[in-house]
Amino acid sequence: MWTTDALAVAGGFVAGIINTLAGSGSAITLGLMTEVLGLPGPVANATNRVGVLMQTYIGSYTFYRHGKLSLAGRRTMLVLLFAGASIGIWLAIQIGQVAFARIFHALMVLMLIVVLLQPRRWLQQNHADSRLPAWLLYPGFFLLGVYSGFIQMGMGVFFLALMVLGRGVDLIRANALKVFVVAVLTTVSLAVFVAKGMVHWRTGLFIGTGQALGGWLAARFGSLHPRADVWAYRLLVLMLAVMVIKMLV
Repeated sequence: MWTTDALAVAGGFVAGIINTLAGSGSAITLGLMTEVLGLPGPVANATNRVGVLMQTYIGSYTFYRHGKLSLAGRRTMLVLLFAGASIGIWLAIQIGQVAFARIFHALMVLMLIVVLLQPRRWLQQNHADSRLPAWLLYPGFFLLGVYSGFIQMGMGVFFLALMVLGRGVDLIRANALKVFVVAVLTTVSLAVFVAKGMVHWRTGLFIGTGQALGGWLAARFGSLHPRADVWAYRLLVLMLAVMVIKMLV
């Protein structure tokens, strides 16, 4: 039993780092729970929120403590995200897993192309001249909310694209805001799963311990390291490339 617990902590640690600085770390924890630990898909999906919640709470606090997290002027964005998420949850109930996979795969390929085409824009700070107008940006946040409720995995990647390329926010501050948004959304979804009795607490808490540690370490690195934005970008590209290759193999 201790070997599976240790594996859960290790997998959670890696996922916590990836989720905090890039996105899609849930691919690791969900794969670990279903393929290695033998949890049913719906239970793994619910249990995964425990680790995400622990990681994002720790990460949000660490980013805030180091002055990287600010919610000033973000009210409209948050409202649009949460409104879209409620619709996305309803869509998730109506549409099957095959449709999920097809949509997710297509979007990941598109995102990898976007990230690779203009790497400099991901590392520039406050490029106000390239910000999207509100009439394009606000629908983008709403659709991102729908996607978050619909599929969730990979949501952080698209959120970073909107904040960095659409709002001109530097990559580290965008990551800090992403972690906070995911924390709020996960609080609501986990409460629903707990009420339905779908959470495997032992696995969730061991994975969550690893994710919290990984999230804290990554948030601290992102806040203090002078080239954290460069490493975050590299990790983002790596994760997208791995996911696309995995889909094609």
